[in-house]
Amino acid sequence: MRGETIALGVAVFWTLSALFFEHAGKRLGSVNLNLIRLVCAFLMIGLTLLLFSGNFLPEGADKATWWWMSLSGLVGFVMGDYFLFASYNLIQARFSQLIMTLAPPFAAVFGFLLLGEKMSWMALAGMLLTLTGISISILRKQNGTNTHKLRMQLPVKGVLFALVGALGQGVGIVLSKQGMLAYEKVYQPANALYIPLAATQMRTITGMVLFALIILIKGDTKRFVGSLKDKKAVRSAVTGSVFGPYIGVTLSLMAVQHANTAVASTIMATVPILILLPEYFFLKRRITWEQVVGAVLSVGGVALFFL
Repeated sequence: MRGETIALGVAVFWTLSALFFEHAGKRLGSVNLNLIRLVCAFLMIGLTLLLFSGNFLPEGADKATWWWMSLSGLVGFVMGDYFLFASYNLIQARFSQLIMTLAPPFAAVFGFLLLGEKMSWMALAGMLLTLTGISISILRKQNGTNTHKLRMQLPVKGVLFALVGALGQGVGIVLSKQGMLAYEKVYQPANALYIPLAATQMRTITGMVLFALIILIKGDTKRFVGSLKDKKAVRSAVTGSVFGPYIGVTLSLMAVQHANTAVASTIMATVPILILLPEYFFLKRRITWEQVVGAVLSVGGVALFFL
């Protein structure tokens, strides 16, 4: 039960991370939030690597590893997380996290296209179930009509942003896997956790540099520096970074180590369900039965991917 307990803790931490990032994103903006978040992750992961190997930065990686991990950082952290955090401001974290359950299906499709990985009928069924759950949550029958037409109850732009975020994270995972396979060929560390953490650090470095360049090119440096004066928003960003990119990612690796991968992955994917509790009790937001059923079905679809 140790691994399963850790996996549940990961889901709780990721839920808290999403809520803190939603709060910070509304005050800082998606680009500023991402840069602050990645700087925090870079420092925290670097200190962990320092404990493992005596080096703050990843060691032993060749050009192929850096290429794949940098590409993963571009797709997953820059594109994926930019649009994910931007969607928080438009449709709230609970709906964004629900749509993010499409990341595993996207990863499966691109794993099939890029790596030649097989897609089982169970995975296809999981994809259909996840899409059904999301549809139940975000679609509603039109009022005042005798037809069965459905309308989207959320801003289309927010849904599209969350979809791009899920696509970015799904493809980013596939590229990360390719990068870690390349890494393992040239470097064999004593600690099994080292390569995933070092790979995450490479992705973080890429995302941090690219978001900094975006701010410079747009001429928003003064605005970024000014945003750091918003102490409440910065505290939320730092707290979200501790819960998500650092503790969440590290514990997720431990969960997979000590539990069945399928069970651990399914438990960690329960964020769309768990996030409904603080949304209702603390933020006083209305939760409908369609949203609860949709979240459960979406997570059930994710579970089928690991059977």
